[in-house]
Amino acid sequence: MSTATPDARPSSPHAADSHDLIRVHGARENNLKDVSVELPKRRLTVFTGVSGSGKSSLVFGTIAAESQRLINETYSAFVQGFMPTLGRPDVDVLDGLTTAIIVDQERMGANPRSTVGTATDANAMLRILFSRLGQPHVGGPQAFSFNVASISGAGAVGFEKGGREVKERREFSITGGMCPRCEGMGRVNDIDLTAIYDAEKSLQDGALKVPGYSMDGWYGRIFAGAGLPMDVPVGEFTDEQLHTLLHGEPTKIKVEGVNLTYEGVLPKIQKSMLSKDVEAMQPHVRAFVERAVTFTACPGCGGTRLSEAARSSKIRGLSIADVCAMQISDLAAWVGELDEPSVAPLLASLRHTLDSFVEIGLGYLSLDRPSGTLSGGEAQRTKMIRHLGSSLTDVTYVFDEPTIGLHPHDIARMNELLLQLRDKGNTVLVVEHKPEAIAIADHVVDLGPRAGTAGGEVVYEGTVEGLRASGTLTGRHLDDRAALKPAVRTPTGALAVRGAATHNLQGVDVDVPLGVLVVVTGVAGSGKSSLVHGSVSGREGVINVDQGAIRGSRRSNPATYTGLLDPIRKAFAKANGVKPALFSPNSAGACPTCNGAGVVYTDLAMMAGVASPCEVCEGRRFMDEVLEYKLGGRDISEVLTMSVAEALEYFGAGEARTPAAHALLTHLSDVGLGYLTLGQPLTTLSGGERQRLKLATHMAGKGEVYVLDEPTTGLHLADVEQLLGLLDRLVDSGRSVIVIEHHQAVMAHADWVIDLGPGAGHDGGRVVFEGTPADLVAARSTLTGQHLAAYVGA
Repeated sequence: MSTATPDARPSSPHAADSHDLIRVHGARENNLKDVSVELPKRRLTVFTGVSGSGKSSLVFGTIAAESQRLINETYSAFVQGFMPTLGRPDVDVLDGLTTAIIVDQERMGANPRSTVGTATDANAMLRILFSRLGQPHVGGPQAFSFNVASISGAGAVGFEKGGREVKERREFSITGGMCPRCEGMGRVNDIDLTAIYDAEKSLQDGALKVPGYSMDGWYGRIFAGAGLPMDVPVGEFTDEQLHTLLHGEPTKIKVEGVNLTYEGVLPKIQKSMLSKDVEAMQPHVRAFVERAVTFTACPGCGGTRLSEAARSSKIRGLSIADVCAMQISDLAAWVGELDEPSVAPLLASLRHTLDSFVEIGLGYLSLDRPSGTLSGGEAQRTKMIRHLGSSLTDVTYVFDEPTIGLHPHDIARMNELLLQLRDKGNTVLVVEHKPEAIAIADHVVDLGPRAGTAGGEVVYEGTVEGLRASGTLTGRHLDDRAALKPAVRTPTGALAVRGAATHNLQGVDVDVPLGVLVVVTGVAGSGKSSLVHGSVSGREGVINVDQGAIRGSRRSNPATYTGLLDPIRKAFAKANGVKPALFSPNSAGACPTCNGAGVVYTDLAMMAGVASPCEVCEGRRFMDEVLEYKLGGRDISEVLTMSVAEALEYFGAGEARTPAAHALLTHLSDVGLGYLTLGQPLTTLSGGERQRLKLATHMAGKGEVYVLDEPTTGLHLADVEQLLGLLDRLVDSGRSVIVIEHHQAVMAHADWVIDLGPGAGHDGGRVVFEGTPADLVAARSTLTGQHLAAYVGA
């Protein structure tokens, strides 16, 4: 028998083990200035820096984008034609990349048919489970899907058999689970006709109040072509004419030699507006829908979206509708008790998915919750579920502020999950602002020194301890701890909330003080948003600034979104004696070659499209003759390249003095967006920048009460101080500010705290504390109180 030889280690490491770094050299995406970094693999790297410093451009726009592009290129050209085309990032060298899995904060699609269950595949597994075990048996998995309608048909089919044509009668039927009354939407609508038309006006005089129905364009011609009297008040229409106007079936008509289809106003509204999610609509369309349409739970299915047959099939006395309405933590326990060898693999997979929900802190949701109603943090954690317990290793996981929407109590759990992913041999890249999350990093990359054009450089790279001593903006603020306010303001009144029962609220009665800074706190899922949005937001004089994404194309920019461009165009027009439309790149003044886009897009099918600067206007977006008109020595394209801070000075005095523009720019500067350029496309803004842009727009409004949903989202520690100053200024100007927030600095700065809990879902929904932050710290009776006490060092 041979004796074991001592472990003979090779003198040099294996060549395959030398690729332990992701190397980035010369990255220039967005505002990055030739950034070069070397990131260790199989470690947790956190990227820090002020909002707008270039973190997302480096992590998402460069590293993750290139990884995804290279993976897409491994597919055939045919398959690539169906995938999103990605351009190669502007970078010299990208080395050592591994497969990237991106978990971002983008809200889940606001499709009204999408629920938490359909978005995570939990519903798909439940449908199979009920089709196998449900009694009575009603059909296959489709019979439990609220997105599949039941249809049947019969007819003659012709086919060749033995060299001759044969005709046979065939029948088919599909059993779906869709409720026929509401078509699987769970709600029916009732339309208020007085909000659709003004009976005293004629069509010509603008009787229709529906957005977009202008009689000057084609609509006027189509109504006339359908035989409707244009000059008679709608109230005097015959029954037949009114029916044609409101309910007319699609009919082919010819108008001025053009073939068109006429359809009644109500079916058209049904298709164009009511089939979409209210949250995804443009503000003026949403305002119309909320005014004209009342939604009620469908009487046919009780809001469950499912047909009677699907609801009749049960396992242990529960239908699929009952199961989807349960809190996920309860559902996980119910599924855990099922023991059926014939579907054992399915049950194991379903248990794992449901346990992941609980583990990640989303056990308070239910599977029938529409995915469009999830907050940014909840959506991100829902996307994480499919990656927990995955057997993949050596993958790069990329997270965008995973602690958003998390109470300090929950951040510790999130940190554990990130470390678990790392310990399985994965590279974890995290963009983050919270000190508790930065503290667990193996490696830190700090970008700065400031935002926008003043950022885009690596100011520190190394350990967390080194960051503390580095003297960078992040390093200096890492150990900042806000102190409790020595004195709090006295309320001037109160908003009474009585018997609030939205979602998980358990008949909450609370008085929200006015004229002060009120912070609503509690663990994720405790009922904060349900209380504020369900009982406060809809009231008269309340302005709601949420985290929803700003909708806009690549032509939209801060100047168009805030309405700033209107007074600027008018000022240019007045100074030069021409019409304002010339000074819009989307209207009369647009360069004809690129249609005012500034770039010419060339589509290359499955290859990434190429955007090259327009040769005629050189990217300035306007016709040459428009650029000859000046205001204060600058042309319109030069004004759009100014930063907010420059424009504030320019429109504040001298020949270009424009008070309306100056007022809006002051609001933008107040919310900390002084570095943004007026013409920067909205699609390039970070999450924190978008929310502050919304806040600046609303500050010009006439509201008395401001409701802010986690305004510290995407804010650097140094910017939180500026935000608190802004909230103070709002309150001192006589406004009331109500903030839903988890950041302890904002809690410590409050005049009044309303804490919900004690837990999430059905363990929450109650007010567990109301009073001053000092009392909350002194009592330490709630989770929030304990964490705030630790934070302020009390």
